[in-house]
Amino acid sequence: MLLTASLAFAQPPSAFTRGQESGPASQTDAGNLKDIGIEQHLDQQIPLDLQFKDEDGNTVQLGKYFKKGRPVILTLVYYQCPMLCSEVLSGLNSAMQVMKFTAGNEYEVVTVSIDPRDTPEVAKAKKASYLKEYNRPGAEDGWHFLTGQPDNIAKLAQTVGWKYRWEPKMNQFVHAAGIMLVTPQGKLAQYYYGIEYAPKDLRLGLIEASQDKIGNLVDAVLLYCYHYDPHTGKYGAVVSNMLRIGGAATILLLGGFIVLMVRRESHAGHHEGQA
Repeated sequence: MLLTASLAFAQPPSAFTRGQESGPASQTDAGNLKDIGIEQHLDQQIPLDLQFKDEDGNTVQLGKYFKKGRPVILTLVYYQCPMLCSEVLSGLNSAMQVMKFTAGNEYEVVTVSIDPRDTPEVAKAKKASYLKEYNRPGAEDGWHFLTGQPDNIAKLAQTVGWKYRWEPKMNQFVHAAGIMLVTPQGKLAQYYYGIEYAPKDLRLGLIEASQDKIGNLVDAVLLYCYHYDPHTGKYGAVVSNMLRIGGAATILLLGGFIVLMVRRESHAGHHEGQA
């Protein structure tokens, strides 16, 4: 499944033409977006041995953020993007603020720049900006902003089905908008499209990706009643399951009512016998 792309702008990165899956930059065509979008690679294993730089300039393996038994929200953006990428991160931030789950506690967020010119200093400033808006204690250990070399960026993007390119004529990156949920083992679980994400869908997705390691009984019931649709990137009601729960609830209520009435009659008969 391929999602139609949106556009984002930047200055031309000289190093980016290496490792481009769409071919040499001189051959790209701004009007042709057939090779741009998000192709779902559900259950695909992410290469956790890929190396990036964290916000402090340390070399880290991607697998560092998949060792805590928590699902991961993965975003591919670039930090100097003045438009679309900021909308993606702001939309994610808004959904995270509504959820009771906290980054660094129930789940991790890994944001990777597709622009090899982005530096750890730029990533650190971007992280500080979004953490200030998120305003959750401990979240600084749960939301990670990474930078990397062209080859590693391209390999990660190819694995998750993130199709983009540098467009020299328009002086911009051409890419799509969306986020991905990844299991604690590093397998792609769900894709969410656009720049706005429903907190309910995101919460259910995290619970499902965690393999029931987070969430509560109410969440388990909701997951039974709602099913993730990979074509829309949203959860929809499963009518048959809702009818089953409704039927079971009706039986329980009727059973409880019958028991209550039997007890009342027994209690009334006992008092009449004593009189």
